[in-house]
Amino acid sequence: MKESLTQSELDFSSKRMRLGVNVDHVATLRNARGGSHPDPVRAAQVVMGAGVDIITAHLREDRRHIQDGDLSRLICESGLPVNLEMAATDEMLSISIAHSPKAVCLVPEKRQELTTEGGLDVAGQMPYLKDFISEISESGIKVATFIDPDAIQIEASFQAGASAVELHVGRYCHLFDTGADSSGELKRLRQASRDAVGIGLECHAGHGLSYDSVPGVAKMPEVTELNIGHFLIGESVFTGLEDVVLRMRQIIDLARSNEGVKL
Repeated sequence: MKESLTQSELDFSSKRMRLGVNVDHVATLRNARGGSHPDPVRAAQVVMGAGVDIITAHLREDRRHIQDGDLSRLICESGLPVNLEMAATDEMLSISIAHSPKAVCLVPEKRQELTTEGGLDVAGQMPYLKDFISEISESGIKVATFIDPDAIQIEASFQAGASAVELHVGRYCHLFDTGADSSGELKRLRQASRDAVGIGLECHAGHGLSYDSVPGVAKMPEVTELNIGHFLIGESVFTGLEDVVLRMRQIIDLARSNEGVKL
């Protein structure tokens, strides 16, 4: 059984929020034509000086964007810790242990989906995931689970041996972006972040965040890391990747500095 985080490790309110940039869709653009441009490793190097703490990449079963060679180069050449998003399969277990990224985030995966749909059902796969997470953790890799903001899945993640959860904020972002009432979903996320930290898990968040929607999540003191990809890569077409990431970093830091403001 892993040890719970210490109280000092759980006291995040004064700490700078980590920002992970997902470079998957740089690879998507490259793969649309073939060849080597644009290079996701170059993208990682560009954002290194823009306040980014982590590079995130999802190595999918069908290799639709990030390729095995990309993962190797990101770990060796990006200059930043790499967070590998992956399905809980034997193939990915072997790859993660062989490449030894800084962290792994276990996500559900369907070949036909355009992007990850919903969180991982940790509670429904407990015996399998417990063994799976144990094997990765024993190699020195930090393991998170990508889950819906649900108390059952949070508890299951802890019992399975994860050291962190990443909350799926996609529903909140969709409601926010369409002008619908997102306050209920934001409250749900806020409670989930407290639940996670309360039982000794680190709490991250991601999926669909934009300049406009990110402050609501960044204000949550229990959330220590955000992983953002599609919006940043898409927006960079217009203003450049470094500028986009710098702006996102500034928005997050401003929200974080005002985290005591009632949401």
